[in-house]
Amino acid sequence: MSFERTREKLNILADAAKYDVSCSSSGSNRKNTNKGLGDASSTGICHTYTQDGRCVSLLKILLTNHCIFDCAYCVTRKSNPIKRAAFKVQEVVDLTINFYRRNYIEGLFLSSGIFKSADYTMERLVAVAKKLRLEENFNGYIHLKSIPDASDELMREAGLYADRLSVNIEIPTKAGLKALAPDKKHSDFIKPMTKVKNEILQYKSEKKIIKSTPKYAPAGQSTQMIIGASGENDMQIMYTSNHLYSKYNLKRVYYSGYIPISHDKRLPGIGTEVPVLRENRLYQTDWLLRFYGFDVRELLNPDTPNLDLDIDPKLSWALRNLALFPVDVNKADKMLLARVPGLGMTSVEKIIKARRFRALNWEHLKTIGVKLNRAKYFITCNSKTFETRDYTPAQLKTIMVNSSNSKYKAAFTGQLTLFS
Repeated sequence: MSFERTREKLNILADAAKYDVSCSSSGSNRKNTNKGLGDASSTGICHTYTQDGRCVSLLKILLTNHCIFDCAYCVTRKSNPIKRAAFKVQEVVDLTINFYRRNYIEGLFLSSGIFKSADYTMERLVAVAKKLRLEENFNGYIHLKSIPDASDELMREAGLYADRLSVNIEIPTKAGLKALAPDKKHSDFIKPMTKVKNEILQYKSEKKIIKSTPKYAPAGQSTQMIIGASGENDMQIMYTSNHLYSKYNLKRVYYSGYIPISHDKRLPGIGTEVPVLRENRLYQTDWLLRFYGFDVRELLNPDTPNLDLDIDPKLSWALRNLALFPVDVNKADKMLLARVPGLGMTSVEKIIKARRFRALNWEHLKTIGVKLNRAKYFITCNSKTFETRDYTPAQLKTIMVNSSNSKYKAAFTGQLTLFS
């Protein structure tokens, strides 16, 4: 095939893959022990920055943008009059190896539209990974998007060659999926997710007994859901995420704001994009559930079904629960300290270690790195410099937002922010 045609395919199928945001730090530790190509290090491979600050890249493409389904929210749906293309298995293998040798990439993120059937498509995705591992001796990172309703046999084989597997749940609720993708069933997504979870547990168990047992999807599995296409509120979205984390041991759930690419009447709010800040608040909530000990019902419930876009979810929770504050940093336990706005887990660990040797005051906390412009309203320490505690939730929120160096104020200008 001519170089021009290959480049045309690459342009089409790389562009179509941009709507999938679920490629990030892998957590894989696949080592290059046989003088092959590549090495998926423990810091992972992603399209952005790893935890140690490295900027790394993947070849992120679709095997094809042909699809037998007509999901209202999808750019590759069969009724969308776009230019179609498809790679052969060997073409993807050759592109990956050639790009790697030129130091353009450190791994592969491969997804696909569904052509003919789920198994037909999944078989070709697996064939790419298998050829890379066995024929090209490639040890770099491979992330395969699992095809909904793919057979257990194919899912098992996929995990033996890929570092991470993921099947996009697509829409947060069954009702939303039925409305926008009537040809798909919720069980189609759950089946491969369940298989991957069970295989990971089985292989880990076997490896404790037989050291030569091969790794199975060492970077685990993840999923992605589209936000804003089907009208769910933040509570419905995060309750679904919480269920997926607890039942299927997912590494990550990704939240992708709907980008208007269709004029389908089934879609609400045509022509309006989901605010990026909403995605950011969902990710912050996700972080609180996974690392800060929050229960999803504390953050979102029928009385508070949507996240506050003005302030982050931890501060929002604190303002609704001012009766629990202030807390004494010299006495409070770890999980209570983690709920203080302005205290990240790193600061919490430092506080717990430091207070073993002396009672901490404001200067000590500042040295530790605590963001006192927020935390001082929710804590006490071995100092009486700041003792004013008679603010109402509304007054505190105004102070936070209007503070000259406040990240909440920056949020109003459309900048992404993260909380501590």
